[in-house]
Amino acid sequence: MDLTSGFQIHSPSQFIPWRLRDLELENLLDGKPLRKIRRGYYTLDCEPLPDLHCVLGFHLHRFDVLTELEFFKNMKIFDELSYTYDCFQRHFEDVFGRPTTTGTGTEGFPSHEWDLPGARIVHHVIDRFGPEDHMRITKK
Repeated sequence: MDLTSGFQIHSPSQFIPWRLRDLELENLLDGKPLRKIRRGYYTLDCEPLPDLHCVLGFHLHRFDVLTELEFFKNMKIFDELSYTYDCFQRHFEDVFGRPTTTGTGTEGFPSHEWDLPGARIVHHVIDRFGPEDHMRITKK
């Protein structure tokens, strides 16, 4: 997948270009289960990559434009951290290949980074109210 101009959601099939503003994102995803959490932050229950069902977070930073996507499991469904971590890692490697770099992470999980044309992907575990899987794509 080429991330230079945006991100292709697998299902519902929708291309999300970088640099969208709030209203443009709302109009683009009209009729889909988009939730506005607060100004500059939206979520969508979807299948962002084939067979990966999760919540996709849209972060509008720097001048209120889309610059970051966040992937996380629905909090209604309890999955063990090792399961969700492995699930995200497997799906991202299937689509984007092996990480550019892998290092020592926290909580016994490695930290991965993909340096791709147009975007950077990070995957690691952070401690935020306990260990949490952290998977993000950021526009360069």
